Amino acid sequence: MFISFEGIDGSGKSTQARLLSERLRARGAEVVLTREPGGSPGAEEIRRLLVEGGEDRWSPETELLLFTAARRDHVERLISPALARGAIVVSDRFADSSRVYQGLARAENRRLVEELHRLMIGIEPDLTFIIDIAAEVSLTRGALRGGVEDRFESIGLGFQQRLRQGFLDLASENPARIRVIDGNGSEDEVAARVLAALP
Repeated sequence: MFISFEGIDGSGKSTQARLLSERLRARGAEVVLTREPGGSPGAEEIRRLLVEGGEDRWSPETELLLFTAARRDHVERLISPALARGAIVVSDRFADSSRVYQGLARAENRRLVEELHRLMIGIEPDLTFIIDIAAEVSLTRGALRGGVEDRFESIGLGFQQRLRQGFLDLASENPARIRVIDGNGSEDEVAARVLAALP
């Protein structure tokens, strides 16, 4: 099974991906926890190009090509082999992030995002959890976290609001695959909602 976690920056998706992985391992499953951009050596190199630096470092189109290159390497070297041997793959972000970030919020490139995905990636998660929080909460959490991977958070509140709406719209388009999880409350409270939404 292939599970992805999505949401705006600071939503808690990384924490929830880790907690779900721990719970599934406790049940005896082989679980591969990974992230995007990244997850394989080549994709991790591309990650640094994407998440560091100023907001105008790349055009939305160049950004999309870099994300697609990282995702292709990730799928080839980690995700597909893990699924082939029967493991559960839990990924902190996947193609839905490109649909929202590069396809809607940064530019109107959704058709290009979908075409590149069809040509170069070709797989979707079996289940996607969107951890939903208010954009104002996202920016507060991002400021507290600090670090150098803040390129998208630095764009501001309006951008985070567009991202949030984009994820919610995507959930409406894909109700069979995507579950929206209330991201408010403690880590354990949110984790219980995720577990309750597992098929």
